[in-house]
Amino acid sequence: MTRGRVGKYAETYAYTDGRLDVHWKGYSLPDTMFDKDQPVTHAAVTENKRLGDTLAYAKERQASQDKPTVKSNRDKNGYVKPTRKPRRRTDFINDPAVIARRKNALSRQKAAE
Repeated sequence: MTRGRVGKYAETYAYTDGRLDVHWKGYSLPDTMFDKDQPVTHAAVTENKRLGDTLAYAKERQASQDKPTVKSNRDKNGYVKPTRKPRRRTDFINDPAVIARRKNALSRQKAAE
């Protein structure tokens, strides 16, 4: 019953005594809690020790080989960044048109007085 419900919405109920219950369309689904403090067996440690030696050997082999150069798609395709478009002038103090307008405005103010 639970195999077809993978990835489907289920309701969870947490009771005051610490129990959790999972329900789907009114049916209580069987579940198990994962124990994070599982003991490690001696056989697992031995397997990891053997794997550690194998990984060290593989690391030595990889270090002795030439490392390939990895190119990004930008480098592979020869992408060239476009140049920037000229921006609007922001230096208004030294702009000849602005200076001429200021002079005209000042001369009009003096004439009006």
